[in-house]
Amino acid sequence: MAMTLPSWSSAFKVTRTSSSRRVISRDIARQHSTRRMSTVTADAPPTPSGNLPLSGVRVLELGQLIAGPFCGQLLGHFGADVIKVEPPSTGDPLRVWRELDIDGTSPWFRSLARNKKSIAIDLRKQEGREIVKRLAVRSDVIVENFKPGTLEKWGLGPQELHKENPSLIFTRVSGYGQTGPWASRPGYASVCEAESGFRFINGQPDPNTGLLSGPPIRPNISLGDSVAGLHAAFGTVLALLSKQKKASRGEQGGETVDVSIMESMLNLMEGIIPEYDRKGKVRGPSGSSVTGIVPTNAYPCLPLPSTPTSPTYIIIGANGDTLYARLMHAIGREDLIGASYAQNHHRVARQGEIEEAISAWTSQRQVEEVLTVLEGAGIPVGRVVGVKEIVEGEQVKARGAVEDVEVGGDGGGWKVKMPRVFPVLEGCDTKTRWAGPDLGAHTDEILGELGLNVEGIIRLREKGVIG
Repeated sequence: MAMTLPSWSSAFKVTRTSSSRRVISRDIARQHSTRRMSTVTADAPPTPSGNLPLSGVRVLELGQLIAGPFCGQLLGHFGADVIKVEPPSTGDPLRVWRELDIDGTSPWFRSLARNKKSIAIDLRKQEGREIVKRLAVRSDVIVENFKPGTLEKWGLGPQELHKENPSLIFTRVSGYGQTGPWASRPGYASVCEAESGFRFINGQPDPNTGLLSGPPIRPNISLGDSVAGLHAAFGTVLALLSKQKKASRGEQGGETVDVSIMESMLNLMEGIIPEYDRKGKVRGPSGSSVTGIVPTNAYPCLPLPSTPTSPTYIIIGANGDTLYARLMHAIGREDLIGASYAQNHHRVARQGEIEEAISAWTSQRQVEEVLTVLEGAGIPVGRVVGVKEIVEGEQVKARGAVEDVEVGGDGGGWKVKMPRVFPVLEGCDTKTRWAGPDLGAHTDEILGELGLNVEGIIRLREKGVIG
C-alpha cells in the first residue's frame, strides 16, 4: 500500500523498473563489498525457502534478546523472510552474551538469528523510525518485545501503521500483556516465571507442609522467554490463517497477537488451578519426581571411572500400570506387584517404598547395565547427559538434530554446531540456510529495495541513522 514519503525522501531514487533496481543493487554492492553475511556453506548461495510453508511471508523483527527473536527464528526457519532491526554500533545485546567466538560474537546469537537479515537502524532518530515505517508497509508481520507503549511512543504502533497497511499483524511479546494493571511493568522471564507459579513448584519440598523449602530451583535456561516465543510463533501462524480467511471474504484487518510471558508459563501449569479450585490443593515442589505420578524419578547409579566421587543418574518413567509391573519383575521386586500397587493412585500412597526399592537396585549397578536390563524389559529409561553426549549421540546424529552451519564464508569462515529447528515437516528442507548475520550485513540491500540510492545510504550512515 502506498505511503507518503517523509521529508528526507529526496534520498530515495524511485525505481520503477527491474533494470534500475539492478543498477542500484550493483552500485551498493560495489561500494560496500566488505559487508559479510553468514551462510550455511562458504561457496554456495543459501538453500532456497520456496518449499517451506511460510515462504513469501514478510516479517519485521523489532525485538531483542530472546522471546521476540525466538519467535522470529521459528518463523524464518520455516520460510518467512525475516528482517531483524538492530541498533547501530551495538546491535542486539545477545550478540555479546555468554561465550564469545573468535570474532567477538556469541555463537548463541548466530543460532538464534539464523535465516534472518540484519538491518542496523537507530529507532531513537525520527529518520530511523520513518525507514521502519516504510518496511512495515511492505511486511505481513511485525514481531516486537518492547515494554508496552514503546512502539506507540515512536509512532510505530498498530493505530498508526494500520493506516498504511491495514492487514499488518502485530505480534507483541511482553511480561504481562498489553492490558491490565501490570502491563507497564518490565517483564523479564525470571520474574514472570515466579509470578506464574512455575518457580514455586520447582525445588525441594518442606517435609511438614509439602510446600517450597528454601529458594526455588531455576532451570539453567531462560525458559519463560522461549515458551513465550513458541506461543508468539503459534499465534502469528493463527493470525496469518485468519488473514487468509478474511481475504477470501474480501475483508482486511490485521490482528494483534498479545503474548504474555507470565501467561505463556501459566499455560504449562497442567491441573494446578483446577485442582486448587475443586479440592483446595496447593501443589508444591517435588524435587526430582513429579507430584501424584509414581514411579518417575531420577535414580543414582554407580559413579563412572571418570568421575569416581559423583554418582551418575538415570531417569525412569514407569508410571503406566503394565510398565510398573515389568519394572518390578526386571529388578527382582515381585513383592511390590499386586492389588495394592495395581494403579497409579495405589502407588502414590506407597511412593516411598517403591522409590527406595528402585534406588537400591540402580545404586549397585553401572549406568550401562541399568540401561540394558530396563530397555530389554521395554521400560522408558534414559541417562542424564550433558551437551558432549548430546552432540555425539547416535539418535541425534541419525536424525540430523544438530547441524554444522558455516559462519563467514569466502574461505575464511568457520562452522558452528546448532540444534535444528523443529518440528520436522515431511517434504520440507528445514536445514538452516545461513547463520545469524553480522550487524547490518543487509542494510544496504534492504534500503536499496526500498529505492534508496547510494548517496542517500551514505548520508544516513554519516548521520548515524543507519549502521
